[in-house]
Parts: sequence; C-alpha cells; structure tokens
Amino acid sequence: MENNQDSKGMSRRDFMKSAGATAAGVVAGSLLGKATAFGAPAPARVIGANDRINVAIIGIGGMGGGHLGMLKGMQEEQNIKVVAVCDVWDKRLNKARNDLGLPQSWAYKDYRRVLERTDIDHVVIATPDHWHAPISIAAMESGKTIYVEKPMSHTLDEGMQVWETAKRTKKLVQVGSQGCTDTKWHKAGELVKAGRIGTLIWAQGGYCRNNPNGEWNYTIDPGANESNLDWKMWLGSAPKRAWDPDRYFRWRKFWDYGTGIIGDLWPHRLHPLFIAMAQTEFPKRVACVGANICDTDKGQGERRDVADATMLNVEFPSGAMIFLAGSTVNERGVEDMIRGQKGNLYFGGGKVRIEPERPFADEVEAKDEPYEGPGESQVEHHKNMFWCIRNNGIPNCNIELAIRVQTIVSMAEKSYRQSKMVMFDPKKLKMTG
Repeated sequence: MENNQDSKGMSRRDFMKSAGATAAGVVAGSLLGKATAFGAPAPARVIGANDRINVAIIGIGGMGGGHLGMLKGMQEEQNIKVVAVCDVWDKRLNKARNDLGLPQSWAYKDYRRVLERTDIDHVVIATPDHWHAPISIAAMESGKTIYVEKPMSHTLDEGMQVWETAKRTKKLVQVGSQGCTDTKWHKAGELVKAGRIGTLIWAQGGYCRNNPNGEWNYTIDPGANESNLDWKMWLGSAPKRAWDPDRYFRWRKFWDYGTGIIGDLWPHRLHPLFIAMAQTEFPKRVACVGANICDTDKGQGERRDVADATMLNVEFPSGAMIFLAGSTVNERGVEDMIRGQKGNLYFGGGKVRIEPERPFADEVEAKDEPYEGPGESQVEHHKNMFWCIRNNGIPNCNIELAIRVQTIVSMAEKSYRQSKMVMFDPKKLKMTG
C-alpha cells in the first residue's frame, strides 16, 4: 500500500468515513435471518452458479498467509481465482505474488488500488483489527462481498458502521469465526428452538492456552524496516509513533491495534454459542474481569497491554446468560455446554447430547442427537461463503450475528479497561456506563 496521507491528523470516525468513501456448504443458513437492506447496492458483476469468483486478499501475514494457501488450494474445485494480493511489507507481498504466480501489477501496497478493480468480486481481509472496519466498508462500497477476520471491528462505532454499510449495499459478509460452520452448533440451535431443554438459562465455554513464551510473541524479522514496509500506512488511524517492530509483529498485545483474548479468541466461542442458543438479542449488560498475571514477556520487547487471564459474564434482555473463561497462561478450559431449565446440552464425538435436569427426568429423555456435516474448518467456512455468493444465501457468520457478538466484545473491552459493568441501549445502539 502507498503511504496513507488521508489518515494523517484525522479522528478514527473521520478516517472511517474517508476510507468508506474511497472507494455452502452443508450448513448454508444462519439462525438470524437476512439483514434489512436500505438503498441500492454498489455496481458489481452478477455472479451466476457457474461463474468464476475473483478474489483479493488484503493483509498476508500469519492469518492472511493461511487464507492464501487455502484459497490457492481450492481454486479449481470452487471455481475461484485469487487475482490480487495486498500488504504493506514488500517481503510478504512478493512471497504471496510468487506463490500464486501473479504478475507484479497484481500485487499492491495500497488497498484502495485493489478496490478500484472492477473485476474483483470478493475480498478477504486479514489485517490487524484496527483496519478491519475501514477496509470492510470501502470494499462493500466498491461492490465487493467480504470475508473479514474476527473481530469484525476494533470499536463498536466502527462495527455499527460496517453493519449499516452491509444493510445499505446488500453485500454479503462472512466473519472469520470458522466454528460457525461446525454442524454441531446448528444442531444444538434446532434442539433449543424446539424446546428440548426447556427455557434457556445460560451457556458456558472458554478459550484457554498456555504459552510459556507469551501468547502473540511472534518472531520479529530483523530485515523489516521503513525502507521496505509502509509503517505510516500500517498505523492508519492508530496513534502515531516511531517504527516499532515489537508492535508491528506482535500487535495483538496492544490496545491500539487489538484486544488480546477478548477479540482474538472469544469470538470463536461467542459466535457459535449464539447459534447453539438460537440467540438473536443484543446484550443487556456485560462484565469482564482479568489481569496480567504472569511475566511471559520478559525479554520479548514491550510488556503487553492486554490480559493473560480473563472472565466474561453476559446477560441478555430475555434473562439468558453466557459465561466465558479465557487464558494464555493456563490451558484447562471450561466445558462447552448449554443449560436449560429442563435439560442440558453437551458436545463431542459427532453428537449433541441431551441430559435431563433431575426434576424433569420423566419428561426429558437422555439422548445422543447425531448430526452430519462439516466440523470446524476455515476451508469449509470459505466454501460456505462461496456457496452463499452464488446462491444468495446467508453466511454462517453473517453480519447480523457478527454485530451482536461485536457488541459483546466491545462491551467486554470497556468493562475490563474501566473496571465497571457496561450496559447497552438497544434503541440508541450505544454502550452506557
């Protein structure tokens, strides 16, 4: 990407506005329904069932490089073609171009040049979190469908703008929470909607790891510097600072660009649990606690901003709740399950198991509910999106699901950082203290 002078000295909101103006799988449906759309979509090619889908990848680091490999491997089967790559660092950009056999003119350092191309149908966005919303908005405005890594945005205001843009342009959105394509969650959602466990009480889960070297302390390449990497463009709307390889390579540790466990790991539980709970509500209130307990960053550059152990409680207007645990310093997680008044749902072994609550043992049968379909897979998640593009389907991690989870993520960040319970106003779509 070229040096982004547009963002210099602008507020995040102004920058977002500028960026936006510049420019299935076996489980094919979601439980939330189609977003209501306003206005006409941006001009774009109508894709038929047998038409090739041209894809661009923006951001080709760790996650983006993984997506590149997957998409390259499914080009013939899925009738897609990766026709453009974009990254601020020459080394990554040149490697991606060579891996795909693309001409030099199809490799870009400025994402806006990618979005100017009318032959591109679909964009995969795998940048740091603070770039998710600006590029998502600009891509939809230019007529593209998008696959954007989780979390969908860096702030709730940005998330709401992505949501509104998707509704107005009618462009499909798939958030990269691949657990949503795991059939077990959809099977559980069917059971909950059918009343098989009675009134929904609460769900629990977690995402826990234990990395003695500190989570997100990725290797720093000593060859990266401002002569071959557009640092100013990478910073975008984040606070301006001198070149800092620790922040560039290990950005998930810092609030300016990410949210650690809250935004990187918890969406992998929140999105699927929404499906399994048949949940369509925005949250009512959220409380998140945590701490930076272990000195895992010793000798690894700057100490991290984000917590290494944290817990989350979410309450919905219906009274249903979610509890999540998160850790990068202890891998003993919390079992995924959904609790109802009359029974509980457990997951594993290609089955969803119902176990009755003792007072309702005569009414609720203990039973394994088998299912058939894909498990958790990024490949299947991409396939689900391509199916939806061709068949006007609803992606498994669609915009309506994503905005509700993003609301929880943003509320959790605020709760943790400000040490307070955070409420949500569903009419104003705003957080309150």
